[in-house]
Amino acid sequence: MGLLVKSLFGEPHSLISTELLEALLADYPKRDFQVRLWDGTTWGMEKQPRFTLVLKHAGALRAMFLSSSELDLGEAYICDDLDIEGDIESAFDLADYLLGQERSLGQAFDLDERLRKLPAKDRPRAGPHPIKLWGSVHSKVRDQQAVAYHYDLPAEFYALWLDQRMVYSCAYFSTSEDDLDSAQQRKLDYICKKLRLRRGERLLDIGCGWGGLIMHAAANYGVQAVGLTLSVPQAEMARQRLREAGLNDQCRVEVSDYRDIDHGQQYDKIVSVGMFEHVGEALLPEYFNRAYELLRPGGVFLNHGIAYSATYRRRGPSFSDHYVFPDGELVPINITLRAAELSGFEVRDLESLREHYALTLHKWLQRLEAHAEEARRITDDRTYRIWRLYMAGSAHLFRTGRLNVYQTLLARPQHGDSGLPLTRENWYRV
Repeated sequence: MGLLVKSLFGEPHSLISTELLEALLADYPKRDFQVRLWDGTTWGMEKQPRFTLVLKHAGALRAMFLSSSELDLGEAYICDDLDIEGDIESAFDLADYLLGQERSLGQAFDLDERLRKLPAKDRPRAGPHPIKLWGSVHSKVRDQQAVAYHYDLPAEFYALWLDQRMVYSCAYFSTSEDDLDSAQQRKLDYICKKLRLRRGERLLDIGCGWGGLIMHAAANYGVQAVGLTLSVPQAEMARQRLREAGLNDQCRVEVSDYRDIDHGQQYDKIVSVGMFEHVGEALLPEYFNRAYELLRPGGVFLNHGIAYSATYRRRGPSFSDHYVFPDGELVPINITLRAAELSGFEVRDLESLREHYALTLHKWLQRLEAHAEEARRITDDRTYRIWRLYMAGSAHLFRTGRLNVYQTLLARPQHGDSGLPLTRENWYRV
């Protein structure tokens, strides 16, 4: 009877799916996970899997692999074709394997044929499409749209998983056991020490976020600080925090593009933390030229930004570009350093904080998952899924070395005099 049913109606979709899993993962060495199908069928490890891949309907594998790109896998997750229970970070080793497979023409044809035996999703994918920006890439009007898309989510959403100072960049850990608040405070102080801030100096923060760094610098180092952001909600919240902290006389926050800064005088120190990724390679000369013009001779500029490894070659469209950081652009550090030097800066120090960002993202992810229901209430399920996937995937890229984050200390010497001491000793004094 079973053979007659199979011949009349074709193979059951669950059988096709498990056979596909066998074919796709025949040579995958890690069998520390499980796959659960929509009908309760399971495939793979049965006891204490690190994560469980949940296929939500009969066409899930087709949605994931018919085009087989990072973007397809990401969209399958955020549109609820699949779910990932347990340690989502560990699932990215599997994703790397699946996306990195080289198949012969015959193997590719066979896989395509099997996938097409599964049903196409019979309902539209939930939620709006990725943002559509208008204007030239990295024009002022388009950068404003891109920043608004990412940063104008409710501040309550960010507060669920950021530290108490709302610092949205890589923390600085002494050990992996440090709590996030301590590590972010340590990072703020580390930056101030690298800049060698002194009482009464003028500090410009390009991309100040919710004001955590300028508040720390003003309260602990006595500087006069100006912060810039393109996000109106960020600026409003930063101003409120400055009022509450009694720092209005020392700090102000402006909604302004770095290309429009015209304060009539130069700054003693400049810092940019987590904004550099939005500049774009074509505009690096303008970015560094503007910083050089704004910095007094003898001053220093600390630029903190994420970079791709020069050897990393991404395959296909990026999930993050479509759903998290539209128009975000990462460049290898050698390109950044060349642009900075051509603008007149002297490179005085370069430090990789790659492992620190992997730890930061891991802790952000833990906090987001612990507040999953609140995150869905403040935004929606789709936004929660986008950010969960983004944090887990980014942590994986930092751990594997495809992404890095660098603090670059740049000086504007005065007649060859950098004004800097011979050693870094004071950076590490407690």
